[in-house]
Amino acid sequence: MTKFSDLKLGPKVQKAIDEAGYTEPTPIQAQAIPAALEGRDVLGIAQTGTGKTASFTLPMITQLARGRAKARMPRSLVLAPTRELAAQVAENFDTYSKHVRLTKALLIGGVSFKEQDQLIDKGVDVLIATPGRLLDHFERGKLLLTDVKIMVVDEADRMLDMGFIPDIERIFSLVPFTRQTLFFSATMAPEIERITNTFLSNPHRVEVARQASASETIEQGVAMFRPSRKDRAASEKRKLLRQLIDAEGDKLTNAIIFCNRKSDVDIVAKSLTKYGHECAPIHGDLDQSVRTRTLDGFRAGNLRILVASDVAARGLDVPSVSHVFNFDVPGHAEDYVHRIGRTGRAGRDGKAITLCQPSDEKNLEDVERLLQKEIPRLDTGAAPAPAEPEALKADAEETPKPRRTRSRSRKPAAEAKADAPVATEAPAAEAPKPEATPEPTPAPQTEPVAAAEADKPQERSRGGRNRRGGSGGGRRDGSNGGNGAQVVGMGDHMPTFIEKSFEERMDG
Repeated sequence: MTKFSDLKLGPKVQKAIDEAGYTEPTPIQAQAIPAALEGRDVLGIAQTGTGKTASFTLPMITQLARGRAKARMPRSLVLAPTRELAAQVAENFDTYSKHVRLTKALLIGGVSFKEQDQLIDKGVDVLIATPGRLLDHFERGKLLLTDVKIMVVDEADRMLDMGFIPDIERIFSLVPFTRQTLFFSATMAPEIERITNTFLSNPHRVEVARQASASETIEQGVAMFRPSRKDRAASEKRKLLRQLIDAEGDKLTNAIIFCNRKSDVDIVAKSLTKYGHECAPIHGDLDQSVRTRTLDGFRAGNLRILVASDVAARGLDVPSVSHVFNFDVPGHAEDYVHRIGRTGRAGRDGKAITLCQPSDEKNLEDVERLLQKEIPRLDTGAAPAPAEPEALKADAEETPKPRRTRSRSRKPAAEAKADAPVATEAPAAEAPKPEATPEPTPAPQTEPVAAAEADKPQERSRGGRNRRGGSGGGRRDGSNGGNGAQVVGMGDHMPTFIEKSFEERMDG
């Protein structure tokens, strides 16, 4: 059996490992560390929770122990897809480099640029960053990457999912061609394969498990869920989740619940809190200080349940997570492997339970196809009984009401019904019964004038009334209003000056 003492790490690094209580490396560590110490490029493929972080931090510290960084020119670069994973890598460096004089800087979003600039200006040996924040510093002229000797890309398949591949390719073009590259991923999608063929030089390939396989120490199960009514699906699904949590009893020391949507993360966390569970949400829309405080509380045991989006699915090292619940079947089958990989770490036993409703069955088939096995179905008894009225009321408070767009000004049905008689019957009561009136005799007019008047468009304002105050062309006094009679020409009210003007024109 290989031991850390056989890997030819530096004596100060070996001392830090002994103090941390580690004696035997994991399979990927045993294969990747010797090749990295030789200066070779390394392509590591392993499932999450196998110790990939130490596979590159330990040889990097050993190699960087000699030398000194220049201002704004880091000697090594580690790229991570999320803030939490980057922070975890920084913690690993602190653990293993405490006897070596190395400086580091963590460049992630949610932290002041000024504080990060001050660290970079002093010169850092190890720069740990997310791709977006790294390029922000570079474009501001605060960072030079021409002295990078070791470059690490961690969780490369997650980079692909988050759309960071163009940023990764640009960063590769900014670092020296002679750098050493350590590239780690849990899966090897075609795009990842293309990048490794382009930017890695004759890499030492380490693959310790079948791609996208789940740890054998994790007990998996699926709870099939069919709601009694479509409008109660969300509340009944949350009720089933609470039943599954309660059924685990004392075996559930702590758990992570994954949701596909950020809005569901907040709703599920609020629901569990209302029913007496110690939990908190974490997702990308929360402030970085809140996310850090929540994770620290979960690691310290102050929080029993963490409700998370996929921001926590990759790389977060909380060794003692006993359970993982998938509130939704993930849309990408690979994400299932990373989610359940939060439990059963470092050889411990773990349990993963997934809730699956009819609309998720296709995604479940994709997961089972990737795992090349069927996930056992759990016996949850009959379908969840309809919630009691009080429970429905509580769930209604947790679920945000859908935003109405087209019917903002509509009154409630009860009010509309009450208003209807007033709107329709009142005018009918006031309107006099129409009487038959003889057709008016048109005033004598010449043919051209009648034609001209007939061709004039009627001036109408809002509500179909003309601007003179009548309805339908009636007289000002209303004598012809509403009876359908048509006045030809100007009737008996033609002004004298118009008649005179007309006669003069005819005589001329």
